[in-house]
Amino acid sequence: MPRSRKTTEKDVITKLQDAGEDALKRLTDLPGGKALLKTTAELRDRLDEMAKRLRAVDPLERRVTALEKRLAALEPAKSKPKAKTTSRARTTRKTTTRRTTTRSSSGNA
Repeated sequence: MPRSRKTTEKDVITKLQDAGEDALKRLTDLPGGKALLKTTAELRDRLDEMAKRLRAVDPLERRVTALEKRLAALEPAKSKPKAKTTSRARTTRKTTTRRTTTRSSSGNA
């Protein structure tokens, strides 16, 4: 009696699962293998957490985009304020001449 397709697919998946388990067992027997598996598990957990955070960013991005559109629609309606020109107060500088006094010898030479 021929096997059904489901049975064949199940056998293939079971074989792959068994092969993966055997590979992991052999990997733990290697020096540093347990540390590698631990690091890999931590990496998976971190990736899962990052994926959750990224999914939370998507709605925020949509809200920011909507707000930017609303702001762009409001900006042309406002009149742009003219640039204020401030004139610098000019002060006149008083010039003073410096007197230098020279001492002359008043003695009889």
